[in-house]
Amino acid sequence: MDDRFLSRLRAAARMLVPGADDRAYLRAVRGSNLFDRQFYRSTNPRMHWLSSLFPERHYILRGEAMGLRPNPEFSPAAYLRGNPDLDPRAVRPFRHYVTHGLAEGRQTLDPVVDRNHIPLPAPRLRPIDLPQPPARFAVVVHLYYHEMWPEFAEILRRQTFDFDLFVTVVRFAEETDDVQAAIRADFPAAVVIDVPNQGRDILPFVTLVNAGALAPYATVCKLHTKRSPHRQDGDIWRRHLIDGILGDPDRVRHRLDRFLADGDAAFWVADGQHYKGTEWWGSNAARTENLMRRIECEADPSALSFPAGSIYWVKPVILDMVRGMALTPGDFDPEDSQVDGTTAHAMERALGYISRACGMTILQASDLDRIRPPHALPRPRLVTAFYLPQFHPVPQNDVWWGPGFTEWHNVTRARAIWPGHGQPALPSDLGFYDLRLTDTMAAQAKLARAHGIDAFCVYHYWFDGARILEAPIDNLLARPEVDFPFYLCWANESWRRNWDGLSGDVLMPQSYAPGFGAALAESLVPYFADPRYLRPDGTRPRFVIYRPEDMTDPAGAVAQMRQTWRDRGVGEVELGAVRFHIEGEHPVAADLFDFWVEMPPHGLVRDGQFLWGGRDGNRLPFDLPGNFDGLVYDYTTLSTRSTDAEYLAHLPARIIAGIMPGWDNTARRGPSAHIAYGANPGAFRRWLRDLCVERLPESYRGELFVNAWNEWAEKAVMEPSEQYGDAYLRVLAEVCTPAEDG
Repeated sequence: MDDRFLSRLRAAARMLVPGADDRAYLRAVRGSNLFDRQFYRSTNPRMHWLSSLFPERHYILRGEAMGLRPNPEFSPAAYLRGNPDLDPRAVRPFRHYVTHGLAEGRQTLDPVVDRNHIPLPAPRLRPIDLPQPPARFAVVVHLYYHEMWPEFAEILRRQTFDFDLFVTVVRFAEETDDVQAAIRADFPAAVVIDVPNQGRDILPFVTLVNAGALAPYATVCKLHTKRSPHRQDGDIWRRHLIDGILGDPDRVRHRLDRFLADGDAAFWVADGQHYKGTEWWGSNAARTENLMRRIECEADPSALSFPAGSIYWVKPVILDMVRGMALTPGDFDPEDSQVDGTTAHAMERALGYISRACGMTILQASDLDRIRPPHALPRPRLVTAFYLPQFHPVPQNDVWWGPGFTEWHNVTRARAIWPGHGQPALPSDLGFYDLRLTDTMAAQAKLARAHGIDAFCVYHYWFDGARILEAPIDNLLARPEVDFPFYLCWANESWRRNWDGLSGDVLMPQSYAPGFGAALAESLVPYFADPRYLRPDGTRPRFVIYRPEDMTDPAGAVAQMRQTWRDRGVGEVELGAVRFHIEGEHPVAADLFDFWVEMPPHGLVRDGQFLWGGRDGNRLPFDLPGNFDGLVYDYTTLSTRSTDAEYLAHLPARIIAGIMPGWDNTARRGPSAHIAYGANPGAFRRWLRDLCVERLPESYRGELFVNAWNEWAEKAVMEPSEQYGDAYLRVLAEVCTPAEDG
């Protein structure tokens, strides 16, 4: 046997059978209740599995001599420095503390060194501050230890991929100007930002995320000057973390290509940095749970899995979810040399739950050397989004709801029902628009087209010849230069005071007078004649009816429509209908229409899916106010049901698969709202990818329907929002636009 093996064997034997003095020390430690097993394991991840089983023994036999901490508030080296009356050759620091020092009130940590950092507010970034146009990749470096910049600069100079560099710098009076000059000398185009010494490397990174600075990039590399002073191997650990994601340039390029090609990969970390298991919680479980509820996700405490070390490559949808948390400096602890239990530590763990919510994985460096490129997802042949023209005043709404009423009045009055509930849901990039301005519709269409939406299905309000909310589409006809591909959906519900079309005072009835089918068809001819009106098969204009079962004689009405269009020279029309969740009074034969449109959440919600309401009581992990009498159901369960064989068996043939970004009509119904809990860009991404694999091959003409583009009062919205920016659009573009060449 060689000496190394014998040494290991003796160490294992001592671990299993400690000597008498070690046993006495062990009894003192256990009796003190001052040894934090979770903390010790989480801050020393490279312990041998045997040592991890017996962490107190590892500490007294090896850890104390290595300078490791038995709990966040005790440093053996600092204890000896702060208590010079103790002989370091004779005293075992933690043993002395638990037997004498605690009662004597002795110092256990080094005093916090004031590095004369300048108190600063969190920076506010403007688009003008950011790289234009952006590179494909971004690298973010957080500098607390300014003296380490040359190490990072050398690492970055070796890389062969193009990137934009962001450097956040904790400002110290005597050093900041010098280090900023050094950064700009090495990387003249770098965005360098002074930040306060708060939230470690996490708050500065969140600040960039919240400002939308990192949204344009295919993936982002996050680095920081990690020294981990509570660990003897802090510098070695940092170099391992960085080398795993930015080591040899050729290997980095190879791994980067594979990371990007794997649509299910959320993080790329160094080997050994994907932590799994409840032993890594430390004091962070409660804070992590609260963070996740900000984006309507639950953190199962028994399923902890996260990228450790805060040095990684990350995909943009993860950052979108972080933005959705709406974190501010007030959410982060003042800096006091904490090694556990802060918002920064909780965020590290929350990232693993975000990955899980998105249906994504954490890959270690060597995983990228082994995985095979995944199969490409099927892409829809046509993507349509329902479009609401409600956003402008009309005389009828002035009478019913008050002068100047538009949908925005409801939207802005919404209030959160529980802590973390994402209400009110407010627009960002397009603002509180007025759809009488056709230029707004042009901007909407440009944004939609860039992210994979081919056309809008615009609601058409026609009541026995009377029109309402017609101004946007009629103004569009007068502006032929505006690129706005569209077709119409007759929203044939009666208008009622409670907004659901099913109950409440009738404000504007649908009477279906004799001959209404021919009259409706006649009124549509001018729209069909517009060159922007969509003909998906190249010949037939498309028209959709929202509630065909409400018509007194569906087959007769459809026959009138078709004959009128033939008589007027339109020819055949591709006629579709929405698959509604409640069967109307006049059943419709499935073959009456050329196609059907699946419109989530209609038809997908069942009693057993209610988290609140129905027969189920409250299965949410928090209480709702006593005046809430609505329904809450699970978005992820609903999305899973959409590919379930039992559900699919009841759908008509020739149906277009549908998806929704969310559903929450709190803005319209207040405490009686129906809410899809857990709707966020990550869950939408997961549903969309599943839908492409499971449903697109059988979807009518390979199409996809989105409910909706701008139903703000129902939070079924693809437009950019204050909470998530343009995240939903970028998720859609990932699947519905041609793949970008590497």
